Amino acid sequence: MTHPTTPRICPNCDGHASAAITLGGRDAYGHLRTITAHCPACHGTGTRPVRTREGARA
Repeated sequence: MTHPTTPRICPNCDGHASAAITLGGRDAYGHLRTITAHCPACHGTGTRPVRTREGARA
């Protein structure tokens, strides 16, 4: 059986690892004030490492 070697999409954020959140209001130049929040499970990458399964031990 062949295991995939490509990283899997993070199940917690479905691949949307970062989001811009508005803080409300605008600055003196009229721009929205935002912060960036990253997924805590994948640390903003959107992927999870592929798990390797070990065989049964005798």
